[in-house]
Amino acid sequence: MTAPAPASFIYAARIYWEDTDAGGIVYYANYLRFFERARTEWLRARGLGQRSLSERQGGMFVVSRASVNYLHPARLDDCIAVTATLEQAGAASLLIGQQIWLQGGQTDAPDAPEAARAGRLLVTGQFRLAWVSAEGMRPERIPPLLLERLRG
Repeated sequence: MTAPAPASFIYAARIYWEDTDAGGIVYYANYLRFFERARTEWLRARGLGQRSLSERQGGMFVVSRASVNYLHPARLDDCIAVTATLEQAGAASLLIGQQIWLQGGQTDAPDAPEAARAGRLLVTGQFRLAWVSAEGMRPERIPPLLLERLRG
């Protein structure tokens, strides 16, 4: 596979100093932040902001399980595409598949090392999101209308 699946939601980002270690490589835990931002924007694109879910639906999604595979590093100034795809929707949880792809780097020169890496799959992740009550943080069933919106 050389590009994100067309059915995936795509969030674009650039790698900054704050994302990297002393060697200019993205620190491993920061990939979780990119995945979180993409999931949040995926919800927002469906008209489901995190705050409104809590205030209007009385609940929220929390990560109950995370699995990440690091394939290749992202580097300072790289442009990445972070995908989010609903893989499974249950009564009380969602399974979201995610990928981080390299889209390019600090230069557009065709002979640059970044150009040779463009299109490379860097990191994959799978996240179980549980629906919990906003007040007591207890697991609950996802409201049917919300579930329908997420599938659509």
